[in-house]
Amino acid sequence: MLLRVGLFLSVLLSFNLFAQTLTFGIVPQQSAKKMAALWSPVLRYLSDTSGLKIQFATAKNIPEFEKRLLAGEYDIAYMNPYHYTVFSQKPGYNAIAKQKDKKIKGILVVKKDSPLTELRQLKGAKLAFPSPAAFAASVLPRAKMAQEGIEITPEYVSSHDSVYLNVARGFFPAGGGVMRTFNNTDPAVREQLKVLWTTPGYTSHAIATHPDVPQQTRQVLIKAMLKMNEDPAGLALLKMLNFKGLEAASDDEWNDVRELDIRLLDHMLQ
Repeated sequence: MLLRVGLFLSVLLSFNLFAQTLTFGIVPQQSAKKMAALWSPVLRYLSDTSGLKIQFATAKNIPEFEKRLLAGEYDIAYMNPYHYTVFSQKPGYNAIAKQKDKKIKGILVVKKDSPLTELRQLKGAKLAFPSPAAFAASVLPRAKMAQEGIEITPEYVSSHDSVYLNVARGFFPAGGGVMRTFNNTDPAVREQLKVLWTTPGYTSHAIATHPDVPQQTRQVLIKAMLKMNEDPAGLALLKMLNFKGLEAASDDEWNDVRELDIRLLDHMLQ
């Protein structure tokens, strides 16, 4: 009798694990439509492989995404390195994976026919950035220019794609992004631009789970993500994201970002 009860409870726990729908929040670096097109096939693959129900989610802009992370609205989230150092503290997201063999670098782009050749020529200019706390696309280039005494006025335009479009249209002389989104942006826009400057590399975006996600579920997710590296179909989906693959990750891998001592979002932790 006890054996039957134990078996029933085991089956019930397994059913609850796999019946739950998990929201996977993606940082809105590009339009929701484009991100859904790129990420939904990956999430379907992970759902089919893991037996979990994983649903795409995002936000209208990066500040809204930050609020949702703080509120713990996503069961799983793909967030920039600085966001991870903040929201691993509160509400306590735990890293499980990241892009394989990748260091994230910010870029400043200008029009292809721009006469600008170095950062100091941007002094006094108004530049486009996705948001104040976009790590590689905004925090790093602004910090570098401040260090060099290059005073600029930042204008926040909500996404990486918006930066590229605004610079291509000549509304700003330069703007911040990252190579992955630059390569993924509309070719008609990208072909009008060139990279003026590139930042040093740091640990890339984190894929992290909310602290309420059970350890068993975390392990199932990691296993499904790593399987993509061994499956040509999985690798093809990751290639659409400009990912070489996925690898398991631990919290201390973002200590290089923590050492920068960025305080932009400290008010959210109070």
